[in-house]
Amino acid sequence: MSTTRDANGNPPRPIRLGLRANLAQFSLLVLVNAFVGAMVGMERSILPAIAEQEFRLAAHTAILAFIVVFGVSKALTNYLAGRYADVYGRKSILVAGWLIATPVPFLLMWAPSWNWVLLANLLLGISQGLTWSTTVIMKIDLAGPRNRGLAMGVNEFAGYFAVGAAALATGWVAARYGLRPQPFYLGVAFVLAGLLLSLLAVRETQTHARHEASLRQAGEITESPSPRWVFWQTSWQDRNLSAICQAGLVNNLNDGMAWGLFPLVFAAAGMSLTQIGWLAAVYPAVWGGCQLVTGAMSDRIGRKGLIVAGMWLQAAGIVVTARSLHFSGFFTGAVLLGVGTAMVYPTLLAAIGDVAHPGWRASAVGVYRLWRDLGYAIGALLSGVVADLFGMASALWLVAGLTFLSGAIAVVRMQETRAKSA
Repeated sequence: MSTTRDANGNPPRPIRLGLRANLAQFSLLVLVNAFVGAMVGMERSILPAIAEQEFRLAAHTAILAFIVVFGVSKALTNYLAGRYADVYGRKSILVAGWLIATPVPFLLMWAPSWNWVLLANLLLGISQGLTWSTTVIMKIDLAGPRNRGLAMGVNEFAGYFAVGAAALATGWVAARYGLRPQPFYLGVAFVLAGLLLSLLAVRETQTHARHEASLRQAGEITESPSPRWVFWQTSWQDRNLSAICQAGLVNNLNDGMAWGLFPLVFAAAGMSLTQIGWLAAVYPAVWGGCQLVTGAMSDRIGRKGLIVAGMWLQAAGIVVTARSLHFSGFFTGAVLLGVGTAMVYPTLLAAIGDVAHPGWRASAVGVYRLWRDLGYAIGALLSGVVADLFGMASALWLVAGLTFLSGAIAVVRMQETRAKSA
């Protein structure tokens, strides 16, 4: 145990690792991350419809451009957030992310052209990179090695359950009051709540990472390595970290496809706006809810098996969706995709925490999230081009194949990481 004084010079507070010892702050960060997820969810069920109905965009590549902008900006910001969180601390990065998100709902409400929507998604991506990355890093700091998988499961549950709930809510509002501006009133509330909680109630957690680093065995790297070293080590040199990065990239590749193409697939099959809202919500809701189980499960049975099986289950969900024509089939595909993603998402983050040293862990998380969220852009571009050239079904089948291949790569390249943190 170590102690520290707060920013006001108050008496030292003991630093303890673990969920129970940090329950209040951990719970607060869970709530903050729910608002982070809700900011993305407000777009998922209605933005493709806005593109088609209000801005008359016909090409799938043009419609999915908002995901490309979001994915690239979020990916690059993830990397910077991880590095700056190690250098400047976590809380300031979190607050900055919420300030950047403030204009987003207003831009989406009143955008006079599709370029304004792209601008909103640029800001949203930057905000998500700062806020979601920081809440992940802060929970890893607080949880310590013993319950890292559970911590990531709870974090991702909050974020993606909120994505689903917000998608359902905005779909419901849009069906009754129109596509704009009413659905985005919810975004104003999300921004205000997230910003105020982060500014007034969240505490810095970097001291917890330093405390954990002090408990590591002698002989491990203790100095801060260069950004180039961390990038190379995480992206390729370390077999486990690189396998984690490619799985994260492909996971978000198929999520980018689902975000952009699934609402169009459902509409082409005759689904109503309300049905599309339900289908857009069930995938992230199942994804979010199941992470409460899968994150903790990875602490007990290990990471690798869940990652491989989850990627293959995602591929199966996409195949079911590609072969379906009715609501029940689409619903089943969304559930399978959600369960598979829940098996992968918190487990990948926990595995990063297993392998990376606390002294450069935030930077490694930033590199991982750079690659992972580039998957949004790659998935949107790839599926949009293939859909325009060969049809939407072909895009779904291609993404399903890539997802299955990613699981196979993890089988070959990755080792079990859980023992490293035992």
